[in-house]
Amino acid sequence: MAVSFDCFGTLVTADRPAEPWDAVAAELSARGVAVPADWEAAYRSSHVDVDPLAELSLVDHVEAALASRGVDAEPTVIRDALLTAFDGPVTGREGAHEAVEAAADRGPVGVCSNCSLPGLVERTLARADLDGAFDAVVTSVDCGRRKPHDVAFTTVCDRLGVDPPDLVHVGDDPRCDGGGRTAGVTVVLVDEVSLVDLPDWLEAHR
Repeated sequence: MAVSFDCFGTLVTADRPAEPWDAVAAELSARGVAVPADWEAAYRSSHVDVDPLAELSLVDHVEAALASRGVDAEPTVIRDALLTAFDGPVTGREGAHEAVEAAADRGPVGVCSNCSLPGLVERTLARADLDGAFDAVVTSVDCGRRKPHDVAFTTVCDRLGVDPPDLVHVGDDPRCDGGGRTAGVTVVLVDEVSLVDLPDWLEAHR
């Protein structure tokens, strides 16, 4: 049996800027990017068409938002600015380490998380001292689809080398994480089985 965990709201609590466009503007400016005067409007507008449940990289979104105002910036500069803007305090949730260790005692362990910023999940796990615990980290920006799309779950299954019926996915969102059931995955929600209680649950469901 393999186990995957959602990241935000499940394994960790992470502070995010209340007005992300301001945080992003500050970091872009610090890197010499000429932020447009109407940046909030540009940031909050859609500039790239995507299919439902497809994930657009936040780097691509910001690049398109700047370009819509005649500003060019290198993607690497944008990515660095975004990672700094969204790299707020992170707290591992109670029982997170023990739950991951218990899962690892039974088979491969992964992360399956919705996130539009490449590298943010990995950085968040590192800040929570969880970065060395996983055999695979799958994010929506990497696989191109957001949970509850089946592709998110089948991708983590492929990366862990198991079929969907052999995966338990642990998450906090009934809609997004609960979508794993349509892919044939067993879903455990933390408001039903807490991370503290998950080791016992896993033992009972060997």
